[in-house]
Amino acid sequence: MEGNLTPFVLLLALLTLQLCSADASPSRSNTQYIRTSCNVTNYPRLCYNSLSIYAGKIKTNRKALAHTALNMTIAATQETSVIMRRLLKIDGLKPIEAAAALDCMEEIGDAVDELQNSIDELSHVVRGSNFWLQMSDIQTWVSAALTDEDTCMDGFDEHNMSGRVENLVRRYIVNVVHLTCNALALINSYASTSTEALLP
Repeated sequence: MEGNLTPFVLLLALLTLQLCSADASPSRSNTQYIRTSCNVTNYPRLCYNSLSIYAGKIKTNRKALAHTALNMTIAATQETSVIMRRLLKIDGLKPIEAAAALDCMEEIGDAVDELQNSIDELSHVVRGSNFWLQMSDIQTWVSAALTDEDTCMDGFDEHNMSGRVENLVRRYIVNVVHLTCNALALINSYASTSTEALLP
């Protein structure tokens, strides 16, 4: 009896796996939409690589694309904030490094708050007379987050610091800055598309 059931069970499992894979995989048009949309960003390769895995969710919706880009950016920024907290606990950290890391952590904390504000606001963007005001607020918050991230890195550059601390900070901050730049470009693209403003 078991010998007869085993091939059937294997076949059923294989069919289920194929169906699930088909449902989960984005269509070529969705990924192509993201590739094309990322051409407006400063870092199109990073844009595509970070967003294409969400193509099935984004589809060809400009607002969903911008929203996903913001969520990716805040996740990376929060991770960087955690890294900065850990950095401050490293034994043997020079006073100048500790001061720069502390300032940076505060700037990154502000950036997280600003990105969260933009995400919350974008979630409530609907058609109507308030559309451009809402988009202006979102653009302002994301621009402010970008400024805070740049200020974080400036604290290390001003003192010409180098070594493991500066390299670690730069690796994380540069990634966050690039993601934020891309998110802002996609937000600007969404805001400038008048037909999108008419959608609910």
